[in-house]
Amino acid sequence: MAQDNGKGSFSADIPQSLLDEALDAVEKKEEVQPPPAGAEPSELDKLRAQLELSMAAGKDAFEKLKEEHDRRLRAVADLENYRKRVQREKEELERFANERILKDILPVVDNLDRALAAAAADDPLAGGVKLVLKVLEEALGRNGVRSFHALGEPFDPKVHEAIMAVPAGDKPPGTVVIQHGRGFLLNDRLVRPALVAVAAPPAQDGDGKGNAG
Repeated sequence: MAQDNGKGSFSADIPQSLLDEALDAVEKKEEVQPPPAGAEPSELDKLRAQLELSMAAGKDAFEKLKEEHDRRLRAVADLENYRKRVQREKEELERFANERILKDILPVVDNLDRALAAAAADDPLAGGVKLVLKVLEEALGRNGVRSFHALGEPFDPKVHEAIMAVPAGDKPPGTVVIQHGRGFLLNDRLVRPALVAVAAPPAQDGDGKGNAG
């Protein structure tokens, strides 16, 4: 109920719910009936425009930040892969740095082996040759060099090099029957295959049968 508190003044108690409904009605009217062309935007429109700009700027900044983060992660991964590759190459170089020298020494080992094989049992020089060969093999062993024999084994092209084929009636074809040089490994990598002669298949006679005689 309105009351007169003085000349020229008038007041009324209006519930807050009615005020809220009125504001809602104004907002709905602005949504349903947009302002005419050329009219100044309302405060609500200005706030909405500012909010949309802020959200767009924030989204753009987030995308740029994500791209930069991914780029840095890729750079770190590439650097780590490069470091590992360099380390592997360094270790590989250290493990096989002596390969060229070893290949120059192997003919010396072959000649000492042949000298011992040809020496008589009572040859006084054989003991000296054997001692030199032992010292040389021990020095090679300390540097990761290991030799292997092939005599009597089936021919394996991965670790054997056949330099000839010889008749060998009592051996299966393809068996290593003569070894001309030992094979050598450097840190388990093949440096030189064993040099061998293998048993040839038996000769065929005119009837296509093997001729053992």
